[in-house]
Amino acid sequence: MNQLVSPANSFLDELREQRFDDHRYYHQCRINQSLHFVSAMSFLGAYVTVAFDPVLAVGLGWLVSMTTRQAGHFFFEPKGYDRLNDATHAHKESIKVGYNLNRKIWLLSTWALAPLLLVASPSLFGLLRTPTRLYDHAHNVAVMWLWIGAAALVARTLWLCAHRSVQTGLAWFTKILTDPFHDVMLYWRAPLHLLRGERYDPMSDVAQHLATRAAPGA
Repeated sequence: MNQLVSPANSFLDELREQRFDDHRYYHQCRINQSLHFVSAMSFLGAYVTVAFDPVLAVGLGWLVSMTTRQAGHFFFEPKGYDRLNDATHAHKESIKVGYNLNRKIWLLSTWALAPLLLVASPSLFGLLRTPTRLYDHAHNVAVMWLWIGAAALVARTLWLCAHRSVQTGLAWFTKILTDPFHDVMLYWRAPLHLLRGERYDPMSDVAQHLATRAAPGA
């Protein structure tokens, strides 16, 4: 007899599944894991400082957290055939719930080019205050980057809600906001493993989980 799953449990199950897939598919390199630890700590710093210094918070979020995080994915994570998950890189990119590498290129390009609008109009055509000092210019750039980050988060969430399910979209939204806390817990040992010469995570926890899930009656 099938048991009904409560909405809360179903939501938490999906959140755990998204985190598990993200870890096993996209965080096998210890360098990438170490950069994610740095990124997570920077994001936590941004969470703390956003209330009293939004310029510093957005600077930490985009210039430190996002650059270290995405550098790990673009330059260090293996992109060949994934024997652990029995999947090609192209397959993993096609089923990626959030931003795959192609979507990240568009997002990062928008982020990098956005300040050029302030060269044409320092007040962004009247939407922002006219800068009179260097800090004001930095503040306007920070506001633009904050809008871009929020728009990217909301747009992908709405797309997932419309094309997959509301639960998938909300689980991904929750995952992104809580990733810094989760990444610190998951990858704080990665720099130590890297110093010992271990470039890739053996992923024994993933292999055990997959074997358990595939076992009869699991």
